[in-house]
Amino acid sequence: MSTDKKTLLNELQQAVIEGDGERAKVATQKCLDAGIAPLEAVEFGLRDGLKIVGDRFEKLELFLPDLMLAAEAGNQVMSVLEPIITAGGGESKSAGTVVIGTAKGDIHTIGKNILAMLLKLSGFQVYDLGADVPATTFLEEARKHKADVIAISALMTSTMPGQREVVRLLNDVHERESYEVLVGGAPVTQNWATEIGADGYSETASGGVALALKLVAKK
Repeated sequence: MSTDKKTLLNELQQAVIEGDGERAKVATQKCLDAGIAPLEAVEFGLRDGLKIVGDRFEKLELFLPDLMLAAEAGNQVMSVLEPIITAGGGESKSAGTVVIGTAKGDIHTIGKNILAMLLKLSGFQVYDLGADVPATTFLEEARKHKADVIAISALMTSTMPGQREVVRLLNDVHERESYEVLVGGAPVTQNWATEIGADGYSETASGGVALALKLVAKK
């Protein structure tokens, strides 16, 4: 990668990290004007910037407002890049399809939103079901979109049973083998994931993406 290209991508990445949406849009256009491919801007500018923000948030070096500003800056970048990628037929090969939502009774979305964005930027087709999602909706949407992965977030101990209900429902309708089930959220642990029969758990959003890629590759 040339020095000039690296400088421009670093400028884009830094704007995302700092949550400066307008500067991120300008940096994105500068990348395009310099001949940098849109997908390269996504991978080395936007995605890497969001990963850094997510890692710093998990280490308590950044806080919720920082996370939200970075996510909005990411949306500004994609508002520039998506029409160009689509018009040019330049979509990368899909890594797989994910339906994602927070468990029944849980209205917290920030962790789920960050994971959904990172999954999308990693090549997944993502269908975000939002918050407070019943097990039956996870199943219906997974069927509808022919999902590879069902990802269920729970941010409260009281809503963790909603993750178990999804796995139980899949077993009841004899479709458990059709989907990889990932669980996460602040109170969730690997022991819980194992107990309920989920396929995977990650403490971090970036780890969740890596796990999704690994599980889909094995299918």
